[in-house]
Amino acid sequence: MNCSRKEFFSLGLFSLGESLLKVGGTARDALGTPPAAAQPEGRLAPDEQVVARVDNRQCPAKNCGCFSCVERCQTGAISVVMGTGVVIDEMLCSGCGSCEYVCPVTPKALRMEPK
Repeated sequence: MNCSRKEFFSLGLFSLGESLLKVGGTARDALGTPPAAAQPEGRLAPDEQVVARVDNRQCPAKNCGCFSCVERCQTGAISVVMGTGVVIDEMLCSGCGSCEYVCPVTPKALRMEPK
């Protein structure tokens, strides 16, 4: 990608980007098509039904009254029992995963798992 100073200023920055795209295309052609990606470990198949499961050892709700997941659950499947923690009604759980998303602890106290 050699370009003289005169060429650079006469063609502008657009030509520089054009050159980079050509180099990128050449590298992609040399490497060939990447192999099909395997499904990452821990990921669920798109058609697999899931339900929220809780690890109350990680969950702050049993001690401090964290209601993040309860407030986010649109189906009302999650309730909190003080001193025990989160209880999930699997019949009401839609498996949307919003409770896992809003869980404030790391690692997450709520996980989406196959039914």
